[in-house]
Amino acid sequence: MSDTRTLLVEIGTEELPPKALKTLSEALGDHLLEALKEARLADDGDARLYATPRRLAVKVANVRVGQPDQEVERKGPAVAAAFDADGKPTKAAEGFARSCGVSVDELGRVETPKGECLAYQTTVPGKPAAELIPELLDAAVKKLPIPKRMRWSDLDAEFVRPVHWLVLLHGSDVIDAEMLSVKSGRETYGHRFHAPGALTLASADDYPAPLGEKGFVTADFAERRNKIAAEARELARGADGQIVVEESLLDEVTSLVEWPVPLLGDFNPDYLDVPQEALISYMQDHQKYFPVVDTDGKLMPRFITVANIESKDPTVVVAGNERVLNARLSDARFFWDTDRKQTLESRVEKLDTILFHKKLGSVLDKVKRVQSIAAAVAQWIGADVDNTRRAALLAKADLVSDMVGEFPELQGIMGRYYAVNDGEADEVAQAIEEQYWPRFAGDNLPESGAGQALAIADKIDSLAGIFSTGELPTGTKDPYGLRRAALGLLRIIIEKRLPIDLRELLRKAGRPFENADSDAVLDYVLERLPAYYADEGLDTDTVNAVLSLKPG
Repeated sequence: MSDTRTLLVEIGTEELPPKALKTLSEALGDHLLEALKEARLADDGDARLYATPRRLAVKVANVRVGQPDQEVERKGPAVAAAFDADGKPTKAAEGFARSCGVSVDELGRVETPKGECLAYQTTVPGKPAAELIPELLDAAVKKLPIPKRMRWSDLDAEFVRPVHWLVLLHGSDVIDAEMLSVKSGRETYGHRFHAPGALTLASADDYPAPLGEKGFVTADFAERRNKIAAEARELARGADGQIVVEESLLDEVTSLVEWPVPLLGDFNPDYLDVPQEALISYMQDHQKYFPVVDTDGKLMPRFITVANIESKDPTVVVAGNERVLNARLSDARFFWDTDRKQTLESRVEKLDTILFHKKLGSVLDKVKRVQSIAAAVAQWIGADVDNTRRAALLAKADLVSDMVGEFPELQGIMGRYYAVNDGEADEVAQAIEEQYWPRFAGDNLPESGAGQALAIADKIDSLAGIFSTGELPTGTKDPYGLRRAALGLLRIIIEKRLPIDLRELLRKAGRPFENADSDAVLDYVLERLPAYYADEGLDTDTVNAVLSLKPG
């Protein structure tokens, strides 16, 4: 059974969750390939993955038609214990022979480090792939990272979405199986609207060509993604602009379409007086559009949407999207105009109605703690103490604005705009945005002195406070983002070369808390250093040697 063929699995479904599509595809490929290797049906190799909104597919080359025969050797009792003084088999020898299904005379002998012993050698025939693969696939499907599986109709099957077809081909042969409520076959299906009929696959090697040629489906995720990005960039260039590409959004849009058709649309330029971050959030989060900016990064009244159909009249599709977006941007302008009727300072007391943590009080309580810490940090680093205290007071006020209520990711950003509108000092406005920096690995660090002091104080308060509650991060869970806070704290201090006594600062931050443990927090923060310096190219042994001296 040394012949090999290409194995194809395609699970056809209702539209899959777009944010989970890549993860599901990769997990199915990994689990199936691992199972094939463990079953000795495949050697080292890669699985070719395909994923669209309505299908998960895996194609594996050189899968054996059956397992290789396996030579098996069983070792029994030592020869000295297997025969008595007269050379007759003992009960131990007879029992071992009986368990092997042979007579004692048919047993062999092998040398071991402990001496000679009885042995039985046989050849176990391999099982056909067609018998094994359905079980392997079923096990792989059950391992998929699906938080909540659903049932449909009156069936017992469970999957992330209802399943409509299953292609299971080994070469040109269909492997008979029934799983997820459907029977396997060789028929796949094209685009829901352009080519809804069945497409018959002659063999696994043909896949996915018929989908692209007749089915209006680009099955390869990476190919579809690259097509969207390339055509969207070309459309933007034609409008003298460039697209704003968030990788996560590009992945999500790719997961929403099988036959991508990027289209350029316009919106009312009057909306450009709203902060562009808000407009971009509306386009990206609500509509899944790609914003278009000029060479200076300024938003243009253009956007790119990706249709999942080749319309006979694309202008109708564009007009529909323009109408929806203009309505959305009207909401953004309403929030912007409404929010500016109140100053940030007038919103501060409302923070007392927002719970930060049941053991740590409200957001207003946090603001007061941060204000005290930030003032101390400002003195140490030579920043303007008055600006720092003012920024700390106003830092969280935008949380109770309508705009941030709609788009929480704009916190700090909108606070800066509102502070400027209120006539606050430039450094105060800048610090309000910079308090959250760095937001992710490699992100910018605060540039203003007040921003540095406020960012450090905000992170220190969160670390000291959450540690005092005993809700420490685990290997898989970090709900309060303490790892990010600790690493951000280190980056600001190290890369901005700030003269800060971290140990003393943690003691100050812990004073309001009953069960504060500044030493534990310090250890936790310093544990981030090896990874930080490894990224900087510094030898880990050197870092650990310094850490052994308990710096801080």
